[in-house]
Amino acid sequence: APATTGTAETSGAEPGSADAGDGNARTANAAYVGRFAPSPTGDLHLGSLYTAVASYLDARAHSGRWLLRVEDLDRPREIPGSTDAILATLEVFGFEWDGAVIRQSARHDYYAAAIERLRERGLLFECSCSRQDLAEEERYPGTCREGPRLAGAATGSRLRVEPRQIHFIDRIQGHFRQDVAAACGDILLKRRDRIYAYVLAVVVDDAGSGVTHVLRGADLLDNTPRQIYLQQALGLPTPTYAHIPLISEPDGAKLAKSKRSVRLDANTPAAQLRRVFDLLGLAPPADLAQVSIEAAWRWAIAHWELRRVPKSLCLPLTLGAQLPD
Repeated sequence: APATTGTAETSGAEPGSADAGDGNARTANAAYVGRFAPSPTGDLHLGSLYTAVASYLDARAHSGRWLLRVEDLDRPREIPGSTDAILATLEVFGFEWDGAVIRQSARHDYYAAAIERLRERGLLFECSCSRQDLAEEERYPGTCREGPRLAGAATGSRLRVEPRQIHFIDRIQGHFRQDVAAACGDILLKRRDRIYAYVLAVVVDDAGSGVTHVLRGADLLDNTPRQIYLQQALGLPTPTYAHIPLISEPDGAKLAKSKRSVRLDANTPAAQLRRVFDLLGLAPPADLAQVSIEAAWRWAIAHWELRRVPKSLCLPLTLGAQLPD
């Protein structure tokens, strides 16, 4: 497999990458480049496995490339050892990513260059507002548009957002539109503590890696128009998006906060994959839990159809449902 286009931060093949395989080279479809982008703030759980599996299956069913990016910009929230644990878990479950792992913490120069491009065009302004200052606001009210409210205070950088509709066709959720100015106001791209915002990093990284298809959780659906607005401001291409429902408890509570978000069991990966295939609507046979990881993936790739994924924002687990022990 080819190296990650323009964004690989480490040289050579890594364990788990397709480049580290047994010589059976896969011919990639250059028209499809997908990715999975976990944050190192804890172990992978059922919900994150569900997202990773869907993204991987969609890429492989289209003979596309699948990149792995660690979103480790927010170092204060990072749990030591979490990145290694995530990579190890992905390997146990048979994921093979193309090229070296991309690490956002090594890409600050790219984000700084994007900020400078926007600043040169007069699209940025400095903002001294803290989260506490804006706690009661539904959207950023433009407080610092004409200059920082607090002279001498630390400032962040915001993108000026003008009123207009951003719309796109989601492959699962259908047509989605949003007036970004009305929904959130001017977009924060660099925080007062000098950490680059998620929206800037994801837009720059997707474009830099040549990502053509993004498949991720529905919790990011309403953030997508903001990313498209920024893509347009930077003159970058817009990928095709698909947002899968978030797995939740029967009452709608977020699964990540429940007892079923515990670390995945490395001893029964095939059985757990079968459970996820079922949640994705593939109706896997019962004996798939007993086959090798390689056989399980071959079956799922051959049977993958995005139209089978539930068209909803939330997918409640049935009462009593658990991953296999």
